[in-house]
Amino acid sequence: MFRTSPAWLILFCGFLLSFGLSASEILGRVVAVSDGDSITVLASDNRQVKVRLAGIDAPERSQSFGQSSRRNLSDLVFGKEVRVSVVDKDRYGRIVGIVYVPVPGPNGEIVIDVDLAQIESGHAWAYRSYLRTLPAETAKRYVAAEDNAKARRQGLWIENDPNPPWEWRREKREKK
Repeated sequence: MFRTSPAWLILFCGFLLSFGLSASEILGRVVAVSDGDSITVLASDNRQVKVRLAGIDAPERSQSFGQSSRRNLSDLVFGKEVRVSVVDKDRYGRIVGIVYVPVPGPNGEIVIDVDLAQIESGHAWAYRSYLRTLPAETAKRYVAAEDNAKARRQGLWIENDPNPPWEWRREKREKK
């Protein structure tokens, strides 16, 4: 017969809880917007949770269109109740998730995918390197939204060849 020690049982339960995080949701109010793809949510249990929007990469604050991207995200979510569908946790300990916010619609309340809205408005790129972490249909919507924003020359796409934030960050690192 297999016997387990209490310590092993505690470790195993901790593993299960951390594994369950990938399928969980966070409900709360947005209390800060750091940039065009990062927010802080005051969760229903009164803890502050840093959230990185999944599947997108927005210009850095000091980069061209960085402030515009941050303002757009702030207009969408700041002070509002949101639902974060947790996808992952990044190397900085932030939750990575798809953020949803209810907004009034013509026939009642509708829920928008904030990550997608940032791409549609030309305030972020579909972050192709990380789209594999999202459901296939969501990833396709994000890529199509970027293509549409480019075609409309919406937001950052008004520039002929905007510098993606991942390249901008790499260039900054190489200069150091």
